[in-house]
Amino acid sequence: MITVMRKHHKILMIVITALVCISFSWYWNKTDFGQLNNGAVGRIYDHNVTQVEFQRNARLLRLASQLGMRNLVRELTTGAQNESEAFENFSWNVMVLRHEAKELGIEPTTAEIAQAVKALPAFNSEKGFDLAAYSNFADHALAPMGFSEAQIEELAADQIALERIKKILSAGVAIPEKEMRRDFEQAFAKMDASVVRFQPEAFAKDVQVSDDQIAKYFESHKADLTTEEKRQVRFVQFGLTDEQKKLKGKERIEVLQKLADRANDFTDALQAKGAEFDQVAAKFGIAPKETGAFSKAAPDPQLGTAPQLAQATFALTKEAPNSEALQTPDGFDILHLVKVEPSRPLTQEEARPKIVEAITKEMVQQTMSMKAAEVAGKVREELNSGKSAEQAAADAGVKAEKLKAFALLDSLPDASATPTPPPKEEDPEMQQIKMTASSLQPGEVSDFVGLPKGGGGLLVVLEKREQLDPAVFEKSRQILEERALTNKGDIVFYEWLRDRRHAAGVEEKAKTQPVPG
Repeated sequence: MITVMRKHHKILMIVITALVCISFSWYWNKTDFGQLNNGAVGRIYDHNVTQVEFQRNARLLRLASQLGMRNLVRELTTGAQNESEAFENFSWNVMVLRHEAKELGIEPTTAEIAQAVKALPAFNSEKGFDLAAYSNFADHALAPMGFSEAQIEELAADQIALERIKKILSAGVAIPEKEMRRDFEQAFAKMDASVVRFQPEAFAKDVQVSDDQIAKYFESHKADLTTEEKRQVRFVQFGLTDEQKKLKGKERIEVLQKLADRANDFTDALQAKGAEFDQVAAKFGIAPKETGAFSKAAPDPQLGTAPQLAQATFALTKEAPNSEALQTPDGFDILHLVKVEPSRPLTQEEARPKIVEAITKEMVQQTMSMKAAEVAGKVREELNSGKSAEQAAADAGVKAEKLKAFALLDSLPDASATPTPPPKEEDPEMQQIKMTASSLQPGEVSDFVGLPKGGGGLLVVLEKREQLDPAVFEKSRQILEERALTNKGDIVFYEWLRDRRHAAGVEEKAKTQPVPG
């Protein structure tokens, strides 16, 4: 087990591990992170949340993912568009979930938690719970995250609480027959459709940006037109040699543990009064490396192989310039903040290329959208006169691209069938077309659909929708109803969670820092 922590924590961890090994006893980490002088990132339930506390909650997301807790991860990261937002949502939402579970009197028993842990995908094989898999995970995966078996039980309790809260909220959910049949048709009926594409390049050549437009844009967007903050760090590495990198299993763990101990000794030495980073490095016989000034968006190449190092750099402050030992694939790094180049406002001339690009993009989008609306109106008129989509588009002065017949979902649900494998990754553009077409009636033309990839857009013309046999619906009714109730339950839960977040004051939180690896 690689123990990356302060030496004075090791006795506590030995005691905790011994207790957990005896049985699946329920353990909450009672450390009062709010007492650590780590800077508040926000408030919840009139409680200041420190960076340490927030990042601990966010690291639980990584653990939940490794344990295969898909529902817990999905429900508590809802709305996230990237990894950073997922960590942020999970951290706040897990605090809300625990508070509300306590208010509702939901307190899982030790036996329930033990059963939930034994059911986790990470610890199961074809024969059921695999104790060897559990032991291997506990020995090798937890310590690098700063966790013990207690946090597995912690997340198992969260999962139980989540399921019970959703059950309470879903008690009054019902699905009307008419709505279920309509959704079934929209999801599984094959559709014949065509698209009319609009490419931004065709409109960009006619765009002219004047000096007056640039000046007005600059005045109204000054707050956003700034340089990126840059930072420079000095760092030491406790890493594997080329030969040691070839090691696997227990041998590799043992070598990494020795490196972790040395890294811990280094961070302990930095805590001494008057300790200087370079002096401590000299005592350890290590020559520090130094980066150039870099931004979050473009990390220094020396840190490029471990993104968490660049992220951790921007969490350092003048008052606390030294990082903890940060694990990388081949060892541990410790950072020291050398210099901060604050963000500054750009002059109009410096910002000119950005401004021209932004105005051009905005004007192209407006022109393209107006042209698409004009074309859509003409195509609708031609379709109403009985013309085909191809002819209607030609008469409107554009070309319609006929698509191969498709359905929003390809595989019909069957309660008796084995679980369907996850669908293959599909082109986002085709996903957008399918979603748009499913909301149309035959003979209808969509409004302009903007596409993020390339900045273009399109119109969707739905020509025909297949009529499904009622017997197909009846065969799938049971699983359809179950899925519909689950989806409705999810919506109810998301609305409840949003309301509870607001009541907790989460919306008023300060912007948080990225979570170090």
